[in-house]
Amino acid sequence: MTLTLNGEKTDIHDNLTVEGLLGYLKIEPARVAVEVNLAIIKKDDFHNRVLKDGDKVEIVNFVGGG
Repeated sequence: MTLTLNGEKTDIHDNLTVEGLLGYLKIEPARVAVEVNLAIIKKDDFHNRVLKDGDKVEIVNFVGGG
């Protein structure tokens, strides 16, 4: 399937959850916010939310500073 991931078309295997996508990308789930089709996905739902062909996914990393 094809996703738009942070503005870029990305081909990825079918039946992938948000949690699975983060694992595939080697991104720590605790340090990001994820939006799918303009809806923010709660961290508790990362393992439930199955991505579909054509979904638009935005992943935003939290950055600390001072």
